Amino acid sequence: MSWTTIRYAVDDHVATITLDRPERLNAYTDQMRAELLEALDRVDADDDVRAVIVTGAGRGFCAGADLSGGGSTFDLSEREAARLADGTPRDGGGQVSLRIFDCLKPVIGAINGPAVGVGVTMTLPMDVRLAAESARFGFVFARRGIAPEAASSWFLPRLVGISQALEWVTTGRVFGAEEALAGGLVRSIHPDDQLLDAARALAREIADNAAPVTVALSRRMLWDMLGADHPVRAHEIDSRAVFARGRSADAHEGVTAFLEKRPAVFPDRVSAGLPEVGLPVVRVDEA
Repeated sequence: MSWTTIRYAVDDHVATITLDRPERLNAYTDQMRAELLEALDRVDADDDVRAVIVTGAGRGFCAGADLSGGGSTFDLSEREAARLADGTPRDGGGQVSLRIFDCLKPVIGAINGPAVGVGVTMTLPMDVRLAAESARFGFVFARRGIAPEAASSWFLPRLVGISQALEWVTTGRVFGAEEALAGGLVRSIHPDDQLLDAARALAREIADNAAPVTVALSRRMLWDMLGADHPVRAHEIDSRAVFARGRSADAHEGVTAFLEKRPAVFPDRVSAGLPEVGLPVVRVDEA
């Protein structure tokens, strides 16, 4: 498949998606949205992929929406737009965020430079975010006269707490990697030339040691239980999951490999489907 705004590569069970408009600091476009959605579909369909890294080409991660359209950049009435079931135009950044949320493989953000607007909100549904020392972040919507997007009003408070989320969103200021780390937005900071190595080491730890079906199921359970109203709901889901996975070939292999003191070779495949444990299925109308 030929893409023009991203690069996609798989090496030793790890897929790397690179935003690839370095001359524009990888500014986000409708084309990039479409290509990211296609790449994530490919990730889910490929059992050889066990973890995903998303990063940017050049000196930026993503500088936000491409503003070359001028003042009408964010006016969805100016162009054809996908719509929700009630006719409301769909936010393109939200389409990407929800697709990352639904991904069957863990997603690691390697934020190698400026990540502003949709460039930072697209990272919120990623499972882990690592930052380069040169990374800069900004929820700049209030300074552009628009509103937070990409489902960030759901993700950001859950990641960093409501007070920190409101401070960043209402000021719209751009801040550095140290503040992002202190606020809980990123997991760690690395020298620029060591960022991808750190992200790959984390991806390798997942790919080399964890059962892919269990990883996919665990990811879904933890994210979805953020919205549960009582821990008994998690107990119900956990119980079904333990029962379903306990009978699996993966469970037999995992225990046997541990007893035999050898690496496990898990036979189950994500493409065959996840066990039904009662998690909600939420679909956004694509019409």
